[in-house]
Amino acid sequence: MPAHAGERRIMIVEDERVVADTLGKILSAGGYDVRVAYSAEEALACTTAWEPDIALLDVMLPNMNGIDLAVALQKPLPNCRILLFSGQPSVEGLLQKAFAEGHSFEILAKPIHPSVILNKIARLLGSSDSESLPQA
Repeated sequence: MPAHAGERRIMIVEDERVVADTLGKILSAGGYDVRVAYSAEEALACTTAWEPDIALLDVMLPNMNGIDLAVALQKPLPNCRILLFSGQPSVEGLLQKAFAEGHSFEILAKPIHPSVILNKIARLLGSSDSESLPQA
């Protein structure tokens, strides 16, 4: 039986604070336990004490891109599902490099409608109640 949404943890990593905070509010309203990090470094520090079920990562982050962060998170968090998102068409090369190194990540294009992200997360978590999620 799938866990209740409130028992599931989602980490959002996005350097644009308005986008990060808005996603955080949407997912919290969907019943998830949410943490927001505004940098890859902040996300890595957060995961030492708090293990998310899903990491929702922007690809274009300063200092360390979201794909490198995803790879870094997989070692300490092997059960964490990774979902990337980006508004930049230039990330294909980064994805190809990760794929060549044996990593496979799904990426969503910005802007993302709230109902799309909620349904996608419910499917990643194996929730059977994705039809009951709020539609925006």
